[in-house]
Amino acid sequence: MTPHTADHTDVRATNLAAVLGHLRAHAPCSRAAIAGGTGLNKATVTSIVADLIAQRLARETEQTQNHVGRPATLLVLDGSAYAAIGMEISARGLTAIAYDSAGGQLLRWHRSGPGAGAAPAKTIAALAALARRAISAVHSSGRDVLGLTVGVPALVDRDGTVVLAAGLGWRDVPLRANLVEALGRPAFPVLVDNDANLGALAEHRYGAYAGTADLIHLSGDTGVGAGVICDGRPLRGHHGYVGEIGHLRIQPDGPLCGCGRRGCLEAMAGLPAILARLDPSDESEADPQLRTDQLVRRAEDGDAATLKTLTEVGGLLGQGISVLVDLLDPELVVLGGSYAALGRWLAPAIEQELAEGALVATSARCQVVISDFGHDATSIGAVARSLDRLDSGRLPTPSSQP
Repeated sequence: MTPHTADHTDVRATNLAAVLGHLRAHAPCSRAAIAGGTGLNKATVTSIVADLIAQRLARETEQTQNHVGRPATLLVLDGSAYAAIGMEISARGLTAIAYDSAGGQLLRWHRSGPGAGAAPAKTIAALAALARRAISAVHSSGRDVLGLTVGVPALVDRDGTVVLAAGLGWRDVPLRANLVEALGRPAFPVLVDNDANLGALAEHRYGAYAGTADLIHLSGDTGVGAGVICDGRPLRGHHGYVGEIGHLRIQPDGPLCGCGRRGCLEAMAGLPAILARLDPSDESEADPQLRTDQLVRRAEDGDAATLKTLTEVGGLLGQGISVLVDLLDPELVVLGGSYAALGRWLAPAIEQELAEGALVATSARCQVVISDFGHDATSIGAVARSLDRLDSGRLPTPSSQP
């Protein structure tokens, strides 16, 4: 294989990414501060900033920085031209969030249903309708859409096909292809990714521990999945299936899982399993969020059965997490989604299991923390995924809006 030689475009993109990254972290700041912080020479920074201003990705403020010599005009990100859309499919329903390119939230919508038992076609039709509303809202604000990413609790291949979503009852659903067709083949990228992967990306980019190089984000609203950030980058694997601990068999003779096997972690410690265990009556049509809120209230009131169940579930989760901790040696394990709402009761048992069962944790114990994002982590991570191309230094081509 002939080694790849970086051309001018590659170098330019790398430099653009460095300038944008510095602005995201340190704005308002001067051109000189960007040069000092990135190691780029002042002429390169001046040229790149001019491009960013021309494309309305950065702007000068009226603020100046006083120092010896001429005052330096300060720069900030400009979100007036572009936005990214992040969406989620879950048992709770559908969510859409849009952020402008400077990180300002433009919209946040949630609708209940179609639900876990709905046919894929019905869910995709509802998802497309919500997506069209979000796209229209972004265009009405005068912005172009940089991209749209959908998170789903599933094994998702690199083509955006849902290979298995046991919690939704889906197999081999070409979600990305169907959504692209339903949206009329838009000019911007449409992506589909695993919900836990996107949750991990949200924590790494924007969370309370943003910048942590090695972390695991655990979600369990529909399935149980672990998104992994390793050395500062999402870990995906050959097929994109990294972190699928939901189908780790904890108890071979345990309850039947949606994947067809018995004793999977998902069948024993996912939110549907927790709710079913505490309320065996058939409430499959009830709002999972409402039932989770009721569960939290019972735990806060000290209900013995609820507290016992959550402690046992925490121990089961700890068994699954211990495997990942020994394999990946993370600094943080972040409990997201419904696990965040239940975190104060799950975390002690998880930590105890890690202390007793994870070899790595005995010598360099990782920290178990609760996400601040709650149910929004997947959608926020989906926004970040849609901003990836911009953040890697590939400037968008302005397009006329429909």
